[in-house]
Amino acid sequence: MRVKKRLQRCNFAHFATSLSAVSLILVSIVLTCSQPASALPAFARKYGLRCSACHESWPMLNYFGQKFKDNGYQLMNDRDAPIWQNPGYWPVTFRITPIWHRVSTGKVLVDTYSGGAVSGSAVQRVTSSGFDISGLDFLTGGTLEKNFSFYVLPSSDNTASFHFETVMGRLDNLFGSSWFNVKFGKFELDNLLSEKRILTLTGNGGIYQLYHFVPQGDGNVFGQMGDNQLGVEVMGHSYNDRTRYSAALLSTNDGQVGLPYGNAYTGFFAASQAFDAGKAGVQRVGFYAMVGEAPTTWLTQTGPSGATILPGSGIGNKSFSREGFVGQFYFGPHLDLQVVTQHGQDSVWFGQGYGDFIDGVATGNNTTGTTLAAGSRAPAWNGVLFEPHYVYSPQLIFIGRYETIRMSQQSTPGTASNLGNISTYTIGYRYNPFMTSRAGFAWHNEYNWLHQDGTGPTLGLTSANVNTSELLLGFDFDF
Repeated sequence: MRVKKRLQRCNFAHFATSLSAVSLILVSIVLTCSQPASALPAFARKYGLRCSACHESWPMLNYFGQKFKDNGYQLMNDRDAPIWQNPGYWPVTFRITPIWHRVSTGKVLVDTYSGGAVSGSAVQRVTSSGFDISGLDFLTGGTLEKNFSFYVLPSSDNTASFHFETVMGRLDNLFGSSWFNVKFGKFELDNLLSEKRILTLTGNGGIYQLYHFVPQGDGNVFGQMGDNQLGVEVMGHSYNDRTRYSAALLSTNDGQVGLPYGNAYTGFFAASQAFDAGKAGVQRVGFYAMVGEAPTTWLTQTGPSGATILPGSGIGNKSFSREGFVGQFYFGPHLDLQVVTQHGQDSVWFGQGYGDFIDGVATGNNTTGTTLAAGSRAPAWNGVLFEPHYVYSPQLIFIGRYETIRMSQQSTPGTASNLGNISTYTIGYRYNPFMTSRAGFAWHNEYNWLHQDGTGPTLGLTSANVNTSELLLGFDFDF
């Protein structure tokens, strides 16, 4: 689900003081208010399950919840078909998050004044704080008939500007086999670590940087694994969901509607295997690969105001790829660790700034006869993500994350080898005083710090590193 807002960050000393105070309050709440938790409203109202049946901590799925999702939101019993449900049942959930946050961005270029006029510029840290809200998610999903599933998610930003985040239909258990299911529409890629069920909400911590990384000066925005994509997916799994695979064919448009780019396609492939490690729990390892092409050339049309790009006319497709390994490791009933690695590479044309010209991301249009600068190379990078969770109970979870992304080859010779490198840390917790079959509520506290090399304003002959941080406290609730 997308319940986040990109803003910026705060200092650690302020965070530590705030967390200490909040932690004392939390301990008192935990000791005095412990209630059984139930499932997310939309499906809980249908099946009457407790939330802990499907969630380690809302909204993160556990093993049973993943199996329920893989089965097309079915328990594979007589209650799956909606004709057997109470006519008053409406599978809808609303989710929104009122928050307070303090955001701080270092190395911002600001004007200086002399005699009431702008006299120059300086670099300083910019910090702001206050009360805010997230966007709104309006979720509905389930079965139209047994083995005919759907999911629709109109989602807005915090100004109530809506778009369709997810719209998909699915045919389940074709030919009576769990190995053959077909999904069609706009949907989340089959990432083992789901960004749409992420437990964190800050601007930089509420996404996985590894899923959205683009090298500095690169014009390719199409390889963002965290964005929902338009296409068709075939997936299958063993009866107990220990073995699973998926293969998707996607339009290379980063989920944008209306065919704005032209004729290009991307494939996304994933597979994983789970195994029982005794008292430690069920472990899972797997891999993924995103391989595709995207346009770098655009047809133009000359009018009274000059030549303009023709939407939908993208040609000159060039290649890109993202691949890596994933793992979910459990260390008893309370502690788990999720790991994602990535090696990414873009065509040299993307690295030199060609690509998404329509949205202004690319710096130039690769017209007929264009040649690349001598020595230009395909940009490449490597990254890793570690996300541990300590689940004290379904009502209380502690969260951590470390991500780092390092360029292994810059596109332009002579570019600093570390330009654009990212390191980010996130810590937080979520406490659910209750989660009934009608509603869910979480008291959410989180801190994120992000460092990026060389992307700040130029100081002398070199660019500065940028540190940003955010402290966020809020009520995350759904109904």
